Amino acid sequence: MQFFKYLSVSVLASLFFVQCSSAQKLEQDAPFKTSKVYYQKWIAGIQGGGSGINVFIPVTTALQSVKLDSLYFRGQKVILLSQPSNGSLFMGRIITETNQREDFKASTTEMPFELNDNQAVISYIENGITKYFKIDNIVEKQMQQYPSAPPRNRNKQ
Repeated sequence: MQFFKYLSVSVLASLFFVQCSSAQKLEQDAPFKTSKVYYQKWIAGIQGGGSGINVFIPVTTALQSVKLDSLYFRGQKVILLSQPSNGSLFMGRIITETNQREDFKASTTEMPFELNDNQAVISYIENGITKYFKIDNIVEKQMQQYPSAPPRNRNKQ
């Protein structure tokens, strides 16, 4: 009977340590540098046109053996994309529930990190290994409101 207790405790302890080692580890230093990371809320000018938060990450160093992959911010995980007009500016686009169509279903992501509202984690791939880097003090810029129709040219007669 003593052997079964020892075996049970050993198995439970090993499972506990395996679970802890699978948690994402944050890197202290990233192989890239960024200037001030910021986010901007947006809302469409028409009913049901959507709303969201765009997070902008300006990268100031060359990404040689690194590929920026995704962003964890405000309970969401989104893919990071570089801007066509500026390859060193990356953006994560989070869709929020405000001003959505009635059939809109919010996506849910299990967050492996505990973050404040002004913190995010960047997932990046370096030499085939996924790594994580936390960014603090993300600044909010003024909301972007998109009009429902393009402005008319009043000078035209």
